[in-house]
Amino acid sequence: MLTDVRAAVSKPMSNRATPPVASHTLEGAIDFMGAPMSFTRNAEIYGEGEPADYLYKVVSGTVRTYKVLSDGRRQIGAFYMPGDVFGLETSDEHTFSAEAIADTKVLVIKRSALVALAQRDGEVARQLWALTGLELSRVQDHILLLIKTAQERVAGFLLEMADRASNGNSVELPMSRQDIADYLGLTIETVSRTLTTLENAAAIELPSSRRIVLRNRSALSRLNA
Repeated sequence: MLTDVRAAVSKPMSNRATPPVASHTLEGAIDFMGAPMSFTRNAEIYGEGEPADYLYKVVSGTVRTYKVLSDGRRQIGAFYMPGDVFGLETSDEHTFSAEAIADTKVLVIKRSALVALAQRDGEVARQLWALTGLELSRVQDHILLLIKTAQERVAGFLLEMADRASNGNSVELPMSRQDIADYLGLTIETVSRTLTTLENAAAIELPSSRRIVLRNRSALSRLNA
């Protein structure tokens, strides 16, 4: 898959010329210089240990990053939705693999191109640093989430998804229950049982397996405190 990414980014496209410094936004630079790529459901975008030469921005669909543990279990590190940038690493290699959860379109940009732009544009440099800080904060929040009880983990996850969605208290989850379980470090049976418990407590409503309505944010927030 890395070969496909290199081929896409190397295509001569006028919209990947160096953006005007006046744009002063990291998002604008990615939109201006990024090469579009499409991935089908469950397709790998990059693998663990591959060179971290590119950054990716989700245009549509959803991406999961994950690591397969020594005992064969899968640990999902993060979910990325439209507008999110992923693939940013502190080293030269990816520490997780990335896959499309559903049919997904991303913009791909060379990491070196963004670094070069940041060296010329202080505002882009500041935003790139802020993005790095956001990724670090996500990792720290996820670590803290994994030491909580099952109810606390599920409540925290639902609040996170609701905050990232644009439909208020109604959340249409793009990921499966197994994805949620692997993100929270729980079994799929525990996730399903906990969701039922929260529904019986009138904290949430489950119109379908993927759609969840938050009926009592305060109760969920207390569990997540």
